[in-house]
Amino acid sequence: MRWILAIPIVVHGLIHLLGFAKAFGLAEMPELRIPIARPVGLLWLAAAVSMLVTAAAFVAAPGVWWMLAFGAVVVSQVVIVTSWSDARFGTLANLFVLLLAVHGLASQGPWSLAAEYRAAVRERLEPGATVPADVTEDDLESVPPPVQRYLRATGAVGEPRVESVRVRWSGRIRSAPDEAWMPFQAEQYLFTDEPARLFLMDARRTGLPVDVLHVYDRGRARMDVRLLSMVPLVQQRGEDLGRAETVTVFNDLCLLAPTALLDPGIEWRTIDAHTVHARFTAGGHTVGATLVFGSDGELVDFVSDDRARSTDTGLEPTPWSTPVGDYVRVGPRRVIGRGEGRWHPDEGEFVYLELDLLAYEPNVHAQPGSR
Repeated sequence: MRWILAIPIVVHGLIHLLGFAKAFGLAEMPELRIPIARPVGLLWLAAAVSMLVTAAAFVAAPGVWWMLAFGAVVVSQVVIVTSWSDARFGTLANLFVLLLAVHGLASQGPWSLAAEYRAAVRERLEPGATVPADVTEDDLESVPPPVQRYLRATGAVGEPRVESVRVRWSGRIRSAPDEAWMPFQAEQYLFTDEPARLFLMDARRTGLPVDVLHVYDRGRARMDVRLLSMVPLVQQRGEDLGRAETVTVFNDLCLLAPTALLDPGIEWRTIDAHTVHARFTAGGHTVGATLVFGSDGELVDFVSDDRARSTDTGLEPTPWSTPVGDYVRVGPRRVIGRGEGRWHPDEGEFVYLELDLLAYEPNVHAQPGSR
């Protein structure tokens, strides 16, 4: 998509070369009737170069390209004004670039959800932190047998405990079974010490960009959703959201940082050889979940009655589950490769979330150069 939107910027930049060519007599330009002095021709060249650089940055550096775009539009419009009768329609191209730049500022600038996400990540990362201790067989004695098998199946034994994770996802999401799916890309950081979950989603709703930010840190949670990165659609805060997101955090710990299940604060009750119930406490919230394991030891489902679904009237407690469709190997570890989120309201369960893992990096805070 970004390549397609970059094409008009490239074409606009190349057209500016016509003014430079006319000013220096490099080619006949009958379509440019007004003479162009050489100093102004250099401005046409500067406008061309700035537009082409802007187009390249639009594709390669989406986080900062808009800074270049504002300058490129100014230079371009100045030279267009000097040859207004010949070049006035270039203003429409500048307006197109300007609108893209305004969205770039809204989506990546200092007041964006992306900027809030990056600030929250920086606050939790600890550059230079030491790699945590390895998990041993003796450590597994503190958890029920199904959880022990799961930790072995995920390759936890003999590897460092996971204290932080950076994950990238692709997938799709919807709010109700009769709603259209929204495709998305997302990045997430998860921290196990005083648990924190930072989740930034870039979704599309009928082709329009939707930014979604989830922040959970030490029991406090908030969710913000913005259409076009500017128009607030959802702003949720409060204790109910904190409790609901504590369930999400525990789910993520189970699937992305299984060694967190060795936390002595988790209360376990074995139901059968493949099922346990857990009570997890974080940030003053205690939530429960049933964990179901397959014959190979891997976690295949997570079910909780303590999560809440967003409805037109607010947060409504609704049974929730996250069946796992596949595991993948990342280095010595096995982690979720594909999963779902399901709501189970009285009127019937439905899948509202589908996820595919794109990247998984454990203990990012202990890696040199981590940001």
